[in-house]
Amino acid sequence: MADSVENEIADASNRELRIVTELHRITDEPQPPAEDETQPTKPNKEEKTEEEKRKETELDKYWKAVKDNPMDFTGWTYLLQYVEQEGDEKTCSIAYEAFFQRYPYCYGYWKKYSDMFKKHGDLIKAAEVFERGLKAIPLSIDLWLHYVTFYTTEFNAEENSEEKLRKLYERAIAAAGTDFRSDKLWDSYLSWEKSKERLRAVTSLYDRLLRVPTQLYSHHFDSFKAHINKHHPKDVLDLDEFLRVRQEVVVKTHNYTGDDEDVGLDVALGIDGPPGTDAPPGMDTSIDEAEIKKVRAKVIEIREAVFKQNESEVSKRWTFEEAIRRPYFHVKPLERAQLKNWREYLDFEIGTGSHQRIVVLFERCMIACALYEDFWMKYAKYLEQHSIEGVRNVYRRACEIHLPKKPYIHLAWAAFEERQGNYKTAQEILSLLDKNVPGLVMVAMRRISLERRQGNHAEAERLFQEYIEKTTSNKSRTFFSIKYTRYLQKVRGDTERARQIIKEAVELDKQNERLFLQMLDVEYQAQPVDEEHVLDVFQTVLSSDLSLEFKVKISQRRMEFLEDFGTCIRRITEAYDEHQKLVKDMNSGKRKNSETGDEPAEKKVKSDSTPNGNADPSVGVIAEQAPSYTGYPGWGSYPTYQTYHSQWGYPPPPPPPPSYNSGYNYY
Repeated sequence: MADSVENEIADASNRELRIVTELHRITDEPQPPAEDETQPTKPNKEEKTEEEKRKETELDKYWKAVKDNPMDFTGWTYLLQYVEQEGDEKTCSIAYEAFFQRYPYCYGYWKKYSDMFKKHGDLIKAAEVFERGLKAIPLSIDLWLHYVTFYTTEFNAEENSEEKLRKLYERAIAAAGTDFRSDKLWDSYLSWEKSKERLRAVTSLYDRLLRVPTQLYSHHFDSFKAHINKHHPKDVLDLDEFLRVRQEVVVKTHNYTGDDEDVGLDVALGIDGPPGTDAPPGMDTSIDEAEIKKVRAKVIEIREAVFKQNESEVSKRWTFEEAIRRPYFHVKPLERAQLKNWREYLDFEIGTGSHQRIVVLFERCMIACALYEDFWMKYAKYLEQHSIEGVRNVYRRACEIHLPKKPYIHLAWAAFEERQGNYKTAQEILSLLDKNVPGLVMVAMRRISLERRQGNHAEAERLFQEYIEKTTSNKSRTFFSIKYTRYLQKVRGDTERARQIIKEAVELDKQNERLFLQMLDVEYQAQPVDEEHVLDVFQTVLSSDLSLEFKVKISQRRMEFLEDFGTCIRRITEAYDEHQKLVKDMNSGKRKNSETGDEPAEKKVKSDSTPNGNADPSVGVIAEQAPSYTGYPGWGSYPTYQTYHSQWGYPPPPPPPPSYNSGYNYY
């Protein structure tokens, strides 16, 4: 049964995805339906009646609303309401098809769509709509029951209609029969079999139902007992079970011990003559009422053990089910308590339930939580242990139907396809997301990283250049420039090009401290370290218009560099003198601000990075966070300069005012 559920779900996905493709052009440019080619065409537009013009204007107005904002659910409902009132079949079809491209879980609209075709006398199309709807929502009990009612009403007179309806019921039970709230479907099937007086089939259905944890489990057991007590046991039980149960009852009644199997059993069952002269054991209709009661009691006793076990399963799930307030789809957000309950219910079922029940619960959850990408990702993660194609199916439904603009689920899908070796599919997923939701830095970096992992360096560099050139934000340009610089130096080993890229970035954003730090990093990482290049960068920073505090930090690092790599003692002493002057100027400026009550300089100068050095979140740095560019190894506060440079005979500089010393550990 689990396979049938997954097949129904997979068929639904494939069908809906084909619909998405077919309707892409229509929804991009929604237009009123063209006139039937079989009807006489009007010579020109001016000959249309005023009523026709009015209808076209109204229709265009409703289409414009959903075209401007395809995620406006209310706008779609107004459009569907309008086309239903107008009653034109083609106009209705276009509107409904476009609607189901985005909202296939709205089972009520599938029924309305079918009713529209039924109203126009096209029963075949009406049935096809039901089939499509049930493939999209195989767990919709109401839609299954609507389909059964439609089939019973419209096709009851057809040949083999009873057999076809039974198959329809079986499909419904296979797809949705394990749903905790599937009682109405089971009751409908049971009532129909009872109406056909197929009592043994009714018993067989009860045997299946009593093993399924449903909301009305106790009611079903009571109904089963009434069914058994109302009819003769031989009419409701198959022959094998009837013979077995009657044998147990008779043997117990006559205290048969089984010592003489050939004789004692025949005596107990009342078989006196040779074979063929009397009715087979258990089929004798002359059994007394007392024996019938005992057989009935035994049959109920056997099922009661199953009922008790099922009751235990129901009790484990009852609290979760009671907490579900909105099992259907809606665009309105769910309360936090509802989301928490779904997560805990899924975790419980994964830990204790069968694969079939877990899949069914996930599908139920996806109907109510279709707009929450973390549930889709949880579903996909679970299915990775069972079916690769099932995982792909979940990602397709989530990304191409319900969440076309949610980044995390697309990134997860691309990563999954890359793990499977489907690099082209991963590229297409990321490229489409980049097109639909432009400006997300994490998507851009994931595209570049994908090309890098494949060794496609030409494409990776092309993407870097494209993002740098097309961005309109200095923050984004800085981010990509720094990433590109590192890529060229670390991956491609091209230090010269790395210098050129970061230099171009500095020319466009001369107040960005991170860019100057990256310039230094390029030189520090060069092999071997070129002293002249490094000192040129230091000089560029110190002669720039950056804040005095930043220059002091850079001056400290210049002295550390010269101490570690410098080849000329004169440069070290000159650098120290320049550093002392910078510190003195900075402290002097702070004293003036303190005396005048002005805001300290460090509060006026703000870096364009967000906390932790991350780039502006407005450009979409979500997964690929920009690093802190001031956190390079060995670039911390310079330790105790007065001690470190005492060997050169320099006296310690005057300390800064106490109120500022804590923020700058220079000495």
